Amino acid sequence: MTNIKKICCIGAGYVGGPTMSVIAKKCPDIQVTVVDLNEARIAAWNDEDVNNIPIYEPGLSDVVAEARGRNLFFSTDVEKAIDEADMVFISVNTPTKTYGAGKGQAADLKWIELCARQIAQVAKSDKIIVEKSTLPVRTAEALKDILHNTGNGVKFQILSNPEFLAEGTAMEDLDAPDRVLIGGDSTLEGQEAVQALVDVYANWVPRERILTTNVWSSELSKLTANAFLAQRVSSINSLSELCERTEADITEVARAIGTDSRIGPKFLKASVGFGGSCFQKDILNLVYIARSYGLQEVADYWEQVIIMNDHQKRRFANKIIQTSYNTVNGKKIAFLGWAFKKDTNDTRESAAIYVADHLLNEQAQVAVYDPKVEANQVYGDLNYLRTRDAEENKAGVSVFDDPYEACKGAHAIAVLTEWDEFKDYDWQRIYDSMLKPANVFDGRNLLDSKKLRAIGFNVKTIGSSL
Repeated sequence: MTNIKKICCIGAGYVGGPTMSVIAKKCPDIQVTVVDLNEARIAAWNDEDVNNIPIYEPGLSDVVAEARGRNLFFSTDVEKAIDEADMVFISVNTPTKTYGAGKGQAADLKWIELCARQIAQVAKSDKIIVEKSTLPVRTAEALKDILHNTGNGVKFQILSNPEFLAEGTAMEDLDAPDRVLIGGDSTLEGQEAVQALVDVYANWVPRERILTTNVWSSELSKLTANAFLAQRVSSINSLSELCERTEADITEVARAIGTDSRIGPKFLKASVGFGGSCFQKDILNLVYIARSYGLQEVADYWEQVIIMNDHQKRRFANKIIQTSYNTVNGKKIAFLGWAFKKDTNDTRESAAIYVADHLLNEQAQVAVYDPKVEANQVYGDLNYLRTRDAEENKAGVSVFDDPYEACKGAHAIAVLTEWDEFKDYDWQRIYDSMLKPANVFDGRNLLDSKKLRAIGFNVKTIGSSL
């Protein structure tokens, strides 16, 4: 039986940092070291003020404060941490490829391969390698090839342990997960490795919630879970457009179908569209895998989820333009929210980026306020699209620390993130400071439309013709 005493996690991002912090808290007898080559990121994780750690998740700073320096460490010494560890988690980025075969759909496994080669080069003792990044099916086979063919005679067992975290509730998801999924080989050594990881999680997760499968099923389960959730979002959003044409109300439709026990209410809230690092990337990965096996109809089916999501973002931006007398040239459009969802500072694939890009193409002046996203991130997101140069983005976008200043003098407000604080603003004050007619485009169906209309706002929501 393998007794895990030291864990190393390669990657100090949105998955590695919170996951390892919770493992360290729940398993005080295990030394957990999170490593990353990004010196600035590691310095932020080690900041004396835990409120300055690089990732915002409710409750994360408290967990880091409790475990850091006791059995939780953040370091740039990757080789030392690998060498000492019994178990190595790989939690690096696997973005969609932007070049070559599979461009725009396949996962880019460059960082995964580099991790495998570094582990093989450094390791002097047998180790359990755990895939924590979201990976295409059969990536473990590639890891195994690299580790077994380039190692120093060291034995490696490869496990798949996908994360099922929702940003904004990641700490709750880690503390009381619906399930923990672990995939491993059916060999005796493989099952011993699986049990070693089961024993780590069993320190706080009930055994019946720890599911074990083969590696391939585990890898595919992660992609499938995200695909199903994203499919629900695109499905309800497709009907939101129909509701706007027929005087039905998407909120009432969602409530009606959500009471069906076979369907349930989750992920049925119409919005400007889903974002984040997982849904789009994982569906595109699924599409690529299906096409690589010649399953064209399967690929087309799942690709439609992405097509509908992109359509919803364009439709929202076009509604702002159409309501503004078909031109936003020189008009100030205030964005409330830039993060892809509330309670996170993650902006990856945020709907706000694409709505802003569309409006900037129409020569709008975009004013952005988000309680957790800084200006350099906003400009970086727009620059990454390469639609226009950085100077043009700077000229077209202003980022504010005060929501009232962001809205002052605006022709319209677009709510792009469902931050709870937006509901508590002094909306009369905002109305008085805006140009009239004062339009609010609620892309998250967050605000009290009746209250805003009573003040004088022209309110447009998703999925209602009012």
